[in-house]
Amino acid sequence: MKLPPVLEDLLTRIPLGNRLPGAPGERVLLELDLGRGLAEAAPANPVEAIRALRTPQLRTLVEHLRRAGTDDSVVGLIGVVHGGGLTLAQSDELRAAVRSFRARGKPTLAFSPAFGELGDGSVGYHLATAFEEIWLQPASGLGLTGFTAGATFLRGTLDKLGVQPEFGQRHEYKSAADTFLRTGMTAPHREMVGRLVESVTEQLVSAVAADRRVTADVVRSALDDAPLTAEDALERGLIDHIGYRDQAYAAMRERVGPDEPTLRFVERHGVGRFDVLLQQLPRPSTKPRIAVIEAVGGIHVGHAQPGPGGRRVGSDTIGAALRAAARDKDVAGVVLRVDSPGGSAVASDSIRRDVLQVRAAGKPVVASMASVAASGGYYIAMPCDRVVAAPGTITGSIGVLAGKLVVREALARIGLNRELIAGSRRAAMLSAQTPFDEDEWAVLDAWLDRIYEDFTAKAAADREMPVEELRAVARGRVWTGADALERGLVDRLGGFGDAVAEVCSVIGADVDDVQVLPFPKPHPLSALQPPESSESVGLAAASPAEGPLSWQLLVEGLQRVTGWQAPGVLSLPPVHLPGLLPPRW
Repeated sequence: MKLPPVLEDLLTRIPLGNRLPGAPGERVLLELDLGRGLAEAAPANPVEAIRALRTPQLRTLVEHLRRAGTDDSVVGLIGVVHGGGLTLAQSDELRAAVRSFRARGKPTLAFSPAFGELGDGSVGYHLATAFEEIWLQPASGLGLTGFTAGATFLRGTLDKLGVQPEFGQRHEYKSAADTFLRTGMTAPHREMVGRLVESVTEQLVSAVAADRRVTADVVRSALDDAPLTAEDALERGLIDHIGYRDQAYAAMRERVGPDEPTLRFVERHGVGRFDVLLQQLPRPSTKPRIAVIEAVGGIHVGHAQPGPGGRRVGSDTIGAALRAAARDKDVAGVVLRVDSPGGSAVASDSIRRDVLQVRAAGKPVVASMASVAASGGYYIAMPCDRVVAAPGTITGSIGVLAGKLVVREALARIGLNRELIAGSRRAAMLSAQTPFDEDEWAVLDAWLDRIYEDFTAKAAADREMPVEELRAVARGRVWTGADALERGLVDRLGGFGDAVAEVCSVIGADVDDVQVLPFPKPHPLSALQPPESSESVGLAAASPAEGPLSWQLLVEGLQRVTGWQAPGVLSLPPVHLPGLLPPRW
């Protein structure tokens, strides 16, 4: 949108630089308080924005810590860390930001009222070890109990209800349908999940041992003996001090000097009272722009709408954003931030095509994987110029499944009869009233083979790997980011900032000399105007759900929990991975 010359001149006079200055002569002690939650994505609409006012965004925290490292007014950092609330991938990104801040010679301290008490506090402690000092409240503990993985199987319940599951999947590791088909884990499923737990445990042990300057055996012994008392943790060298919050803050204030510093949240430092308004307006700038396009939630065909657990990725919505970025002369490159367990194969393929079109327009696209980018989530990341994943990212799951639940007998048990008249041979093929016959099974199997071959062929082409080499690490298997790197499924380990750096390296710009902006960012009033076409920038903005949202979420949630709704063709297996996957998945 072109601004009037007077307004554009006014905005150019407002300091909108990269630095985060405090008041003149101010000394600031930054506070990273994760007890308020952590948001992965920016608010998509005014309602989300209001809800998110008190919840910091991961990307904002990382960027502010990076810039605060060179801000002379910032004298130190204190973190309030609890046991949970983070995924390992989020902890990876925050750890890197804290370590970068420390590298500037500024003191850091982490305080925790408890790392999980009797429960698991491994991810919170993983983050805390990036700080120079760790304080733990008396009478609490260190729940360094490690990671677990579990899966729920409904087959026994479905048999009792008279529900007949009929699914096909490609291949032995694509275990999403096992929830309905089996009563327990198969050997490949158990092998896959076991390796996930082993991989993240290796990452935890390595990080803690390096940061606490103890041996890996000391950390593994603590894992076996946890939960530990505060005194035991201190004796093992896993924490530095036992004390209350006021004592930890007093120690940090004493360390940074005699003058009382101003305490300020990381995300609030350098943010003016009008910044929220200014962020909604175009910023006149000669700097190259890097567009950040977020793909957060399950993937489906059409426009983005809220679903169970929050956002969903609409192929039309993301496609419109990518096409707009390709046309925008001010956009030099794109970071596609993916936090998705997958979903629709058709939607994923559409988004992949739009990514390739941005690249064809001469603009680099780098994928930044968040906590999860699996199956369809991997599908939309693989065509990017570079793929960046955190060590703890859950990714891969290159496989396919499809089928249905036959509920005819279950309905008959409660006296409900539903008759269906088909107008053609396969009109009722996916009906929940009748099982597949031999011919329909043949059709389903052929379709699954075709989709799997297409997925793996495109993945091999995008990753520049021989097809057979790609298929050896596919077969529906889920990997951590660290294991995916070893197998050529991603290009490097890192977070969002590393993805931005990758784009900058391609366009030949320094990170401090670009604008990194959510895209698109239409005028606030554009939400009141219908888009003119499928190419309109406004179409890329998430639209609010129609109808009673709470009822919609309740119905859809019950469908998913009870199994009345089949998972998407490219879906992550519904494995329970606390500390690795967000709770909504």
